[in-house]
Amino acid sequence: MNRLEDKARILKNFDALVSHGHQKARRDALEIIEAGIKGADPGVGTYNLVRLEGDLLHVGEKVYHLKQIEHIYVVGAGKGSYPIAEALEDILGDLITEGVVVVKRGEKRRLQRIEIHEAGHPIPDEDSVAGARKILKVVEKAGEKDLVFAAITGGSSSLVTLPADGITLKEMQHLTDLLLKCGAVIREINIVRKHLCQMKGGRLVAYIQPAEAVTLTLDTAPEGMPWPDMSLPDPSTFQDALDVLEYYDLLEKVAPSIKNYLMEGKKRPELETVKSLEGMKTSIFSVGDPVGACEAAAKRATELGYNSVILSSTIEGEAKDVGICFAGIAKEIVKYKRPVAPPCALISGGETTVTIGDVCGEGGPNQELVLAFAQKFKAPAEVVCISVDTDGTDGPTEIAGGIVDSLTQERAEELGVDLDYAIKNHDSSTALTKLDDALITGHTGTNVMNLRLLLIR
Repeated sequence: MNRLEDKARILKNFDALVSHGHQKARRDALEIIEAGIKGADPGVGTYNLVRLEGDLLHVGEKVYHLKQIEHIYVVGAGKGSYPIAEALEDILGDLITEGVVVVKRGEKRRLQRIEIHEAGHPIPDEDSVAGARKILKVVEKAGEKDLVFAAITGGSSSLVTLPADGITLKEMQHLTDLLLKCGAVIREINIVRKHLCQMKGGRLVAYIQPAEAVTLTLDTAPEGMPWPDMSLPDPSTFQDALDVLEYYDLLEKVAPSIKNYLMEGKKRPELETVKSLEGMKTSIFSVGDPVGACEAAAKRATELGYNSVILSSTIEGEAKDVGICFAGIAKEIVKYKRPVAPPCALISGGETTVTIGDVCGEGGPNQELVLAFAQKFKAPAEVVCISVDTDGTDGPTEIAGGIVDSLTQERAEELGVDLDYAIKNHDSSTALTKLDDALITGHTGTNVMNLRLLLIR
């Protein structure tokens, strides 16, 4: 069976989520979200991209003659890297000489020819360093007539970490925690991290040479360009990294070794990240993206009888503000039937952020977004709002996201759940758990940022 035709539920608590509120609308909304997540399955994308025909290996439009290749290696890191590795092992079998892929802790599936190494996310840990060293050990074996597949997806910046000389893992952990809480977007966070890590900023491709690097990734960046930091040239500089820390008032909060290394890097060009891959044997392919997730969700919405509209696949911003904006859109549709008449499904992708102050409970941007929507929207119409992290973990939690409807505010009052408190104290997980509205998926095998749905019956 094609993986996209798999009828198995992604949401482990589907029945509980549709046991209250606008049950029919909730059921439809959850089916649409599940279709969207399946639509970004990188394993399916890999099967579509890579194939064997006799002695020929096809990767997209590229063709390799197996008789001219001595060894094939597979390395990788990221929350969506396992399905890519699984597909490559299924396609290539014993043609793979060796491999190691670093995944988020909790991924218990294993492969025969490719080692699966678990590590920490979103904060790197000792296993993140060990995973980086394992990848280096593999690619160092690759010679001029070898091919190295690199499965690099979102989450790799934490899962694979090799601190620069003079910087400890503990200092990198503290830095990551500060960056995650300050409201910086992922692009800014990575500008800093790749200037402090010996694996990022195009360095993996450089390490793979003189073998040929073939990166398979998820196209997730806001500009429509994939962002596997280990496989792409890096236009940012040490000064840019310092600017990010200064902008978010972190320069004096990070370890002195980090500040000193970034200052030293400004003076020493040899410490900079890779600025060009010219002359290197390398190519990069996308095996999944937010557009695919949005389109799959829209297709399922249409099948269920809704007017489906993809608002955007690149929405960013403070989570609660996006939730408030969506509430305004819902009110406009309910009252004036514009910009689209109900029954309708408005779908969007992208990545929102949460700026943490002095008080912080447990939650994530997707969970906070739906609570902000519920707080601002209360009407007799059947309206559902869902926001989910497609990898199955929203922020530092094991909750994927949340679902609310136009009855949520009333239910919250009955259950003694203070939505205003939950939002102000970034304690959305506690609130959604009490409401039985927290989405639980476990590892989904993909990671194309967030997927959101506004459903109006």
